[in-house]
Amino acid sequence: MLNKKEKILLYSNNLWLLGEGMFGPLLAVFTEKIGGSVLDISSAWATYLITLGILVIVIGKLSDKKGRKEKFMIAGFALNAIFTFGYLFVSSTSHLFIIQAGLGLAAALAIPTWNSLYAKYEDKKHDGFTWGLASGESSITTGIAIIIGGFIVTTLSFEALFLIMGSIQILATLYQARILRKL
Repeated sequence: MLNKKEKILLYSNNLWLLGEGMFGPLLAVFTEKIGGSVLDISSAWATYLITLGILVIVIGKLSDKKGRKEKFMIAGFALNAIFTFGYLFVSSTSHLFIIQAGLGLAAALAIPTWNSLYAKYEDKKHDGFTWGLASGESSITTGIAIIIGGFIVTTLSFEALFLIMGSIQILATLYQARILRKL
């Protein structure tokens, strides 16, 4: 039922969410570990969301020129992996805010372009199912990732978590880049 480009988008997104989702609620624990307060935790999350909110509008508009969507999306996935590895160097809340802003930029590149491309390639006869797959798999994958992330931090460390997350995100980016090929 899904065409090849839909599958690339769906599977790469699930793989990316597996990497990204491992951090989830652990942001609070990590922020406290680097000396942050409850206000720092909320400010870090707000930094991400505000950056994303502003830039997603701008990038969404810029991506409407032919041939940009795929490139912007892949750049967003790649940039996300880079900033995930950046967590390894965070030693203060100001560093954390920089990483969160970078992740906001990465998401702004990836989200509107992924949604637009998924809509473009979706099976119009089964669009409810197609979007149900995207939404349902996203929630399931993120839920599983949160448990895995907690296990990794409990048994290993945050450093191991960031290395695993970033590595998975690189794999997702490489898989996603297949969309550039004529299939």
